[in-house]
Amino acid sequence: MSIKVINTSEQPEFDNSPLKQGYSFPAEWAKHEATWLSWPHKEESWPGKIETIYEPYCQFIKIVATGEKVRINVRDEEMKAFAVAELQKVEADLSQIEFYFNESNDAWCRDHGPAFVVKGNEKAVIDWGYNAWGGKYPPFDLDDVVPTKIANHFNLPLFTPDIVMEGGSVEFNGAGTILTSTACLLNENRNPHLNKEQIETYLKEFYGAEQVLWVGDGIIGDDTDGHIDDITRFVNEDTVLTVLESNPLDENHILLEENYQALKEMRLLDGRPLNIVKLPMPSPVIYEDTRLPASYANFYIANAAVIV
Repeated sequence: MSIKVINTSEQPEFDNSPLKQGYSFPAEWAKHEATWLSWPHKEESWPGKIETIYEPYCQFIKIVATGEKVRINVRDEEMKAFAVAELQKVEADLSQIEFYFNESNDAWCRDHGPAFVVKGNEKAVIDWGYNAWGGKYPPFDLDDVVPTKIANHFNLPLFTPDIVMEGGSVEFNGAGTILTSTACLLNENRNPHLNKEQIETYLKEFYGAEQVLWVGDGIIGDDTDGHIDDITRFVNEDTVLTVLESNPLDENHILLEENYQALKEMRLLDGRPLNIVKLPMPSPVIYEDTRLPASYANFYIANAAVIV
């Protein structure tokens, strides 16, 4: 759906955005019809060990499928057959699993997949621009068009804001508030032509929100440049889980403490403070002398389970 931008010199204004049409992005715990995934196939994302990921990945799918459909993007019939064989090994309920021929560059569907906004029983798709976390992992052209393919397949209204945004960079309480990080959304490798206030306008207009709250940095080693889904997560309208590092010598200690202090000062739309629950950080995970972004906050809330 074409969005008319009325003014780009100062604050962008939109005359037919999802917000103005009554759509909003639901909280993760809202009951939903399906979870979308892109089948993993890029060996560079799991160097030297991609064959080891399929068993736990299929166990994840099996659990999610107990409470909802799982819809998986695959390249072709060959990839579909491989996926079915792997799922059969863990005895997943194949009646709950559907495959769609939407070829992808990589597996990170939370970031490159469709953002579904809702209005009562109506759904629409937001297809943000996608550049593989600031152009770090080209090519990403196939990932970038997955949401539009899905919208077209299901004949859903489609909104295409012409800026970069990833699903893991934003968090929602389902009551008008978005939580995000300056480290990611203000990074020059995303939308260097926009300032903080302009980005907030895009978030509100396309996600149907009224308020954007900001923490600072993400955890060390996070090549997404600080996605909020690794550090602070809403679990109900006014409660967040946030990770803290207890070791004062760990390089995550100060930056996570600063985020925690910022959270304590935040207020929701009705003036309530956040109810903050602390999560510990796991011990450092090192691969080839590089620290990986391990975090207990990177969970998923499905209809029938919470998967950490």
